[in-house]
Order: sequence, then C-alpha cells, then structure tokens
Amino acid sequence: MEPLKIYRKRIIPQEIVLLKDDVIVKADDDIIVTKWNTLKPKTGFSHGCSCYYLKKGVKVSKFYREDNSLHYWYCDIVDYEFDREKNTLTVTDLLADVILHPGGEMQVADLDELADALDKGLITPGLMSCCLRRLHYLLSLIYRDKFDRLQSAFNDLGL
Repeated sequence: MEPLKIYRKRIIPQEIVLLKDDVIVKADDDIIVTKWNTLKPKTGFSHGCSCYYLKKGVKVSKFYREDNSLHYWYCDIVDYEFDREKNTLTVTDLLADVILHPGGEMQVADLDELADALDKGLITPGLMSCCLRRLHYLLSLIYRDKFDRLQSAFNDLGL
C-alpha cells in the first residue's frame, strides 16, 4: 500500500497542496501527528509539528522559532476526507482559527473569512454549522483549562 499522503485544502484562496515534505510521526484511527518545515519562509517561525484530531475536526500545530523555542500554538478548525483506495487524507481548512501564545494570550481569527465563504457559496450552511460546533468544542477546552488534552499527543512523542 502507498504511504499516506496528506493534502491541505484551502477555501480562501481556493487551493489544494500536497504536504509532500511532512513527516508522519504517528498515525492511528484517532490522530495523525506530523513534523514539518514551513512551505515558504516566515519571519516568526521556521518549523513545527501538527496533530490532526480525526474525530474532533481540529488540527493543533506547535510553531517553533529557528532556535526551537515555542512561537505559539495554532489551532485550525478542519474537515477531513479520507480516500482509502488512494490512501490520501484531504484536510479542508474551515477558516476559523485559534492562536494561543506562550504568555497566555488567545486570539480567535478569520471568522470574517468564514462568513465571506458562506456568503459566496464556498461552503454550505451545514459545513458552517459544523465549523462553529468544532470551534465551540475547542474554545470550551481552552476556557476550562483543558487544552492540555490536545497537547498530550505532542508530549507523549517528545515534540
């Protein structure tokens, strides 16, 4: 069987990119953990790791600076489509993001883009509802000081 290939699908701008250089560290029915370098040079960070929570619709990424210090946690609300025949996972970014900085500051981002996507017919009302429920799940964990549940996969792998 072909090794698993992961694609990132964006709604705005519309694109699908094969994450060909991502290294899969762990994969099971619940999570996929990858390590990666940025696709394009960035000013604040150079590499990181991501955990795709397949049953939660959340992708949590740990962004590192060049010196391996933590830049921030970046959480994407996503949808997954797995093609067993091709052994591919397409991860659709549903636009809503949560950024957690090491000092405790939190930002919820791109809700305006989510609304634009709905207005332009780029997502269905059902997918919008799904996105908002997943965002609520993530924010509930953070507000209840339970984000460590999503960090445990990284800690277990020494990432």
